[in-house]
Amino acid sequence: MRIDKFLNAVNITKRRAVAEDMLKHKVVFINDICVKKAKEVKVNDIIEIKYLEKSHKFKVLKIPSTKSTPKSKMFEYVQEI
Repeated sequence: MRIDKFLNAVNITKRRAVAEDMLKHKVVFINDICVKKAKEVKVNDIIEIKYLEKSHKFKVLKIPSTKSTPKSKMFEYVQEI
């Protein structure tokens, strides 16, 4: 699954447009490498989002098979580290 779709599907971002904007401004990293929106996400990848004052890291546990998941099931797909 592409990183922009993944961020939206597991509720890290509210909308895919927000994820695309974050990727355009180079604040999303996978395994310490800045990525574009077409980058494929794999299990065990570490996703880091660098905000102005802090950063969030997530470990990918599994890839969702649907376009969206309930917010309550977010932690089945990612683990915040």
